[in-house]
Amino acid sequence: MIGNKTLSPVELLNACIERIEAVNPYVNAVTATCFDRARSEARTAEQAVMRGEPLGLLHGLPLGVKDLEPTAGLLTTFGSPLFRQHVPNQDIELVARLRRAGAIVTGKTNVPEMGAGANSFNAVWGATGNPFNPNLNAGGSSGGSAAALACDMLPVCTGSDTGGSLRIPAALCGVVGMRPSPGVVPSARKLLGWSSLSVVGPMGRTVDEACLQLAATAGVHASDPLSYPLDPAAFLNLPAADLGKLRVAYTADFGTCDVDDDIRASFAEKIGAMRHLFARCDEVNLELGDVHRAFDVLRAEAFVAGMREAYEKDPHSLGPNPRANYEMGARMSLVESAWAQAEQTRILQRFQPIYRDYDLLLSPTTPVSPFPWTVPYAQVVQGREQVNYYRWLALTYVVTLATHPAISLPCGTDAQGMPFGLQVVGGFRGDLQLLSAARAMEEAFAAHPVLRRPRPDLARLEPAVPALDSIVTAPPPRDWHGSGAADGGTVSAV
Repeated sequence: MIGNKTLSPVELLNACIERIEAVNPYVNAVTATCFDRARSEARTAEQAVMRGEPLGLLHGLPLGVKDLEPTAGLLTTFGSPLFRQHVPNQDIELVARLRRAGAIVTGKTNVPEMGAGANSFNAVWGATGNPFNPNLNAGGSSGGSAAALACDMLPVCTGSDTGGSLRIPAALCGVVGMRPSPGVVPSARKLLGWSSLSVVGPMGRTVDEACLQLAATAGVHASDPLSYPLDPAAFLNLPAADLGKLRVAYTADFGTCDVDDDIRASFAEKIGAMRHLFARCDEVNLELGDVHRAFDVLRAEAFVAGMREAYEKDPHSLGPNPRANYEMGARMSLVESAWAQAEQTRILQRFQPIYRDYDLLLSPTTPVSPFPWTVPYAQVVQGREQVNYYRWLALTYVVTLATHPAISLPCGTDAQGMPFGLQVVGGFRGDLQLLSAARAMEEAFAAHPVLRRPRPDLARLEPAVPALDSIVTAPPPRDWHGSGAADGGTVSAV
């Protein structure tokens, strides 16, 4: 619409700002904003359209950036009081690519402190509520992005994923979140550059929106040694997938994950409603080894790499989740690290026999329905106490360890009437094939009452009780004049 002049970038931005101002107080998805700068860039984008200049893939689209990604001139806190006044002077590569494609940075989206956990609350901005019920959590760590998309506040939002941080909030909020194969989109932020655990990737309301963001961000960059040359345009020209020819496997728990009975029942209902779409749809059993301990060690390594300086300066400067991860890693030995690296390689190999007989593997994305955001994490799943704050993410971190691409598709609702996310796992480095199948599944689901994407009723939103910002210990500045501000203007906090 922007390209054919039926919609002005200025009109779109103003509509997004109006939606943010009306809805964000209920869900607290968008944090720091730069509306004045964005309006100026939208006017420039409009002039480029009127002059008939070549337009980028995201020309004039307002962008929300997860608050783990540095943005020039815009407050970037990582959800931590340590960075309450941190205004970077340059964009990280992911944001730079999106801006070069024409996107207009409009605001940041909320996260857990340092991205640790799948419940997006922190002591700087407070909690993000679920668009379907603000008293419940929106997932994390890309919770603000998922909630902003579900509420149509912004058309483009970024995310990242270690143990499920793209897929889990997408599932809980009823949008699409894709974890690409490592290296598809360069992740400049990770300090362990050769690790496959942490990736950045797209979120969207649809698979096509996720593909658009991938096309604007994929490709080699020296900031990520796992990145490699590829054709980003391939994400815009996906081959049509014939669902009737696909062989699909499914598992409720990967043979090792705790999953609540009502989620198992909802998953069985979804499989029953969709199995006729495929050539085959069979339940499979997996033996993947000690995935939980392997993830414990590899995750802790990453936190030691990223937080040693802060911890050694003042352990109390870190919140409980980042501190627990650091301390777990600091106690580990080289023997444990070497074992975990080798076990991850074995997990990858144990995953492969499935794809000799099947094209896709399906599972639930989360083992529980959204719970109150006042509860830090799902402490009991399937009647079993979880040994740490992230063990309930096992359905997604199992796939992280295997390094296969995975996408969470909205798939109707669960027994509580909340969004149900279907995790679809592709073959090794099969990102394009996975996206093609996901788009075809999305289209088929739209015609089915049990499978179609649910939409929140924004007109019926009510304030959360307690208030979403009630856990904020000290508010960030309401008007921020950062020396690194790209336009020298005011950066306000929403």
